[in-house]
Amino acid sequence: MLTKKQSDLLRFIHERLKESGVPPSFDEMKDALDLRSKSGIHRLILALEERGFIRRLPNRARALEVLRLPESATPRGGGGARGGKFAPSVIQGNLGRVRPLQERGDEEAGQQQVAIPVMGRIAAGTPISAIQSRSHTISLPPEMLTAGEHFALEVRGDSMIEAGILDGDTVVIKKQDYADTGDIVVALIEDEEATLKRLRKRGASIALEAANPAYETRIFGPDKVRIQGKLVSLLRKY
Repeated sequence: MLTKKQSDLLRFIHERLKESGVPPSFDEMKDALDLRSKSGIHRLILALEERGFIRRLPNRARALEVLRLPESATPRGGGGARGGKFAPSVIQGNLGRVRPLQERGDEEAGQQQVAIPVMGRIAAGTPISAIQSRSHTISLPPEMLTAGEHFALEVRGDSMIEAGILDGDTVVIKKQDYADTGDIVVALIEDEEATLKRLRKRGASIALEAANPAYETRIFGPDKVRIQGKLVSLLRKY
């Protein structure tokens, strides 16, 4: 699944290659997507490359190849990539749902495992592009969860180490679009970047706070950040 900006950039590159055989420059991409800096384009390019939509050709400046388009489009010559507004949440599909305890019988409450989809990687460091589509599932006992829908993410980075969250851990997230000050959340920034941080509300602003002094707290207006869920459990392999 691509964000709107990722999809727009992929379509722009694809159409430019069809027209001229030459990919657009970073400045042209920046202007086409109305971004303020080329660093945002660099992050989008990396995200598209990681997901297998494009390939950067070695030893050639500006050399990009479109490998495929989203399922709604045909690669190399048919239709454009899907546009449209971002859904209310980047996390979609059938998630691991736990019924409230009072709705479960004694046998079910004690024995049933819940299948939780792992939805890719989340940055606990420099933000990476938005959450990917489901990769696999893990089974957890209901005692590790709360009532509602859940998903899991693999942590990349060290910005939350003082909260006990390490690079390589798997965090289990309850899907919700709200959080209290002090909660550790999955935050979607400007519909483009997803990160795992502690939420602090500062008047009308939202602060995303790391648990590592090497990282700065980032502050955004309320329209720039959307909560995707709250941390409820953590898994670690040794």
